[in-house]
Amino acid sequence: MTVEKSARTFADRLLDWYDVHGRRDLPWQHPRTPYRVWISEIMLQQTQVGTVIPYFERWMTAFPDLPVLANAGEDDVLAHWSGLGYYARARNILKAARTCMEQHGGRLPESANELVGLPGIGRSTANAIVSQAGDRPAAVLDGNVRRVLARHTATAGWTGSAKVQKTLWQEAEDRLPAKRGADYTQAVMDLGALVCTRSNPACPACPVADDCRALREGLVEELPTPKPPARVGRKTLRMLIARDINGRVLLEKRPGAGIWGGLWCLPEAKPDHQGFQALRELPALEHRLSHLQLTIEPLLARPAEGGQIADSAERGWFDRREQARLGLPKPVSDLLDRLDKGEFT
Repeated sequence: MTVEKSARTFADRLLDWYDVHGRRDLPWQHPRTPYRVWISEIMLQQTQVGTVIPYFERWMTAFPDLPVLANAGEDDVLAHWSGLGYYARARNILKAARTCMEQHGGRLPESANELVGLPGIGRSTANAIVSQAGDRPAAVLDGNVRRVLARHTATAGWTGSAKVQKTLWQEAEDRLPAKRGADYTQAVMDLGALVCTRSNPACPACPVADDCRALREGLVEELPTPKPPARVGRKTLRMLIARDINGRVLLEKRPGAGIWGGLWCLPEAKPDHQGFQALRELPALEHRLSHLQLTIEPLLARPAEGGQIADSAERGWFDRREQARLGLPKPVSDLLDRLDKGEFT
């Protein structure tokens, strides 16, 4: 399907709807700078706006601009990302900021082609930065937009596949208005988030329902085609919750690759617990990652009498105030909260 360029195009109708119903008071819109748009777009990947807003505001307080971010330590950056998941995104943000300082004069590049050369920035994110910060029409294809276009064109197939994405990119580009690039980008994302939702979409309130093929053909509930089920692995982690006589907890920095790469975590328990005295096993807890179902088996422990476990760059004893400045996986943070409340005494 190709959009006809009539007086009432898809973009015309969508922008009229946005002027009445769209979101125009999001924190990254005031001011809508390239840096603020970039951070918000990465945070919003697979995360809802309501969840992102407090993270975004804390981030901007700590790292108000790109030079400040580029000079920050990885632990500080990961601490401000902790809870959003997908921690490689935070590490890529830091890498991209440092690349901008070294190669782009301390600023994000202005063109989408240059932006996609930075770590963690793909085509859709690059275009979102260009369109929203520069008010230049540029096609985006995040999850909400994919859903809108798959339904409006009745395009079957998983929207993550190369074939379907090629079709949807063309449809996204065909619908671009000549002006109001920033508003159009926000409008098409808002339409997916507020009206053309994954379940129970509000089709009577949709400004482009008149020529929606999925609505006409009774395919709204079937589209977009679900992602083929992925094989989810299972893994069990036995973790030591060890405190010293001052109440500090032993934490280790995980390797850069693998689960929770680069984050500070409770040490994994070894069979002989060398250097520790095991006190008791605590109830296991389940934690789901995108590709893995984790079972975490905590073991309350203390240093063996006369044993010494020295601090290093990758291991150390941290009190509650110091823990708050580290990037911690959510289940570890939850365990430490319970420890702090005295649940494990």
